[in-house]
Amino acid sequence: MSESGERRTDAAAAWQHRDFRFYSAARLVGILGAEAQAVGVAWQIYQMTHSALALGYTGLALFLPGLFFTLPAGHVADLFDRRSVLLLCYVLQFGATLWLLEMTLHGVSNVAWIYGALLLIGLGRCFSGPAAAALVPMLVPKEHFVNAVTWGSAIFQIATASGPMFGGILFTISLAGTRWAAWTGAPVVYAFTLACIALYLVLVAMIHPRGAAEKRGFTLKTMVAGLHYVMHTRLLLGSISLDLFAVLLGGAVSLLPIFADKVLHSGPHTLGLLRAMPSIGALTVSMSLLVHPLRRNVGKKMLVCVAIFGAATIVFGLSRNVFLSCAALYVVGASDMISVVVRSSILQLATPSEMRGRVSSVNWLFLGASNELGEFESGLTAHWWGAVRAVVIGGIASMTITGLWTVFFPALRRADKLDADHLIALEQELSAAEPVG
Repeated sequence: MSESGERRTDAAAAWQHRDFRFYSAARLVGILGAEAQAVGVAWQIYQMTHSALALGYTGLALFLPGLFFTLPAGHVADLFDRRSVLLLCYVLQFGATLWLLEMTLHGVSNVAWIYGALLLIGLGRCFSGPAAAALVPMLVPKEHFVNAVTWGSAIFQIATASGPMFGGILFTISLAGTRWAAWTGAPVVYAFTLACIALYLVLVAMIHPRGAAEKRGFTLKTMVAGLHYVMHTRLLLGSISLDLFAVLLGGAVSLLPIFADKVLHSGPHTLGLLRAMPSIGALTVSMSLLVHPLRRNVGKKMLVCVAIFGAATIVFGLSRNVFLSCAALYVVGASDMISVVVRSSILQLATPSEMRGRVSSVNWLFLGASNELGEFESGLTAHWWGAVRAVVIGGIASMTITGLWTVFFPALRRADKLDADHLIALEQELSAAEPVG
C-alpha cells in the first residue's frame, strides 16, 4: 500500500469498529439537539428579560447539579453498565425538554420555570458525561484510541457548528396566521431536540461495549478516589485546570445574544452563526489532525494555542463587524481544539481503566465549571462592566493564566507524545524528583 493510502487508513482506523460507528452517530444527533436547544433557550430568555445576568443564570442552572453530584456520577460510571447509565440520563433529558416545550406552548411568563428544566437537563448531563467518556475506550482497541478521540472531537465540532445554525433558523420559522401559530419560535427548536434525543436513545441501545464495569462497594473513599488521583497526577491536574481557568475567564458564549443584538445589530440568524463559528474553526483543525496527528511537543503546542485562544477572545470583544467577529470566533475554536485533543488523550491514556469513570467525572466537573459556570461568570461580569469590557478582560485573564501555568506545571511543557508509556514514565519521573503532598 502507498504511503498516502496508509495515511488514509490510519485516519479512519476507529471507523472499522461497529460500536464506535453507532456511538458516533448517537453523539452527532445528541449534540445537534442540545446545541439547537441552547440557542432556543438563550434567545427565549433574552426576549423575556433583556438581561445579561438572566443569560448567565442559564449556565449556572446547568452547572449546579454537577457541583453536587459529579463525584457520585463518576463512581456510578465505574460501578454500573455505562451504556445503561447513558440511556437513563437521556431519558431524563427527554422529559425535561418535553417540559420546556409544554411550558413554552402555554406561554410561560416566569423564567424560573425554565431554569428548573435546565437543572434537570444539567443533572442528566452530570451523570452522562463521565459514563460517555469512560465508554469510548471500550469501543475501540488501544492502538486506535487517539484516533477515536480525534474523530470524537471532530464529530463534536460538526454538531456544535451545525446545531446553533439549526436552532437559529428554526427559531425564526413563523407560523403566524395558522392553527400552529403557538409553535413559532422556541417550540419548534424544542421539538427538534426531542427528535434528536429519541434517535440518540435508539442508537446507544444498539451498542455492545467490550469489558464490564468494576464491581466494588460504594464508599466515600472509592467515590473520591478519582479526585485524589487527579490532584496527585501533575499532567492531569495541569491540563484540566488550564482548560478550567482559561475557558472560565475567557468564554463569551452566554453573551452572544447581546453581541448579536446590541453590538452587531442583528438577530437570531447572526446568533446562530456566531455560536457556530468556534465549532467550524475547531472542526477544521480536528480534520487536519486526523491526517497530520500531533506527534511531538504536544504540551508546548497546547500552551501556545491556549494563549491564542485568549488573544482571539480579545479581538472578538473589540470587533464591531460581523465578519471580523466570526473570524475571531473561528480562531477561538481552532486554537481550543488542540487543547481538547491533548487533554482528552492525556485523561484516558494516563488513567487506569478501573478509574476512568471517576477521573472523567472530575474532568466533567472542571469542564462544567469552565463552560456552564463560565457562562454565569460572563453574565455577572457583563452585568457589572458591560458585555464588551467583560469579554476583553476575560481574554486578557486567559492569556495570563497560560503564562502562569507554563511556570507552575512544567509537566505540561515536557509532555512530548500522546503515548501511554511516555506519559506514565514522565509522571513517574516527576513524582520521584518532587513528590506531591
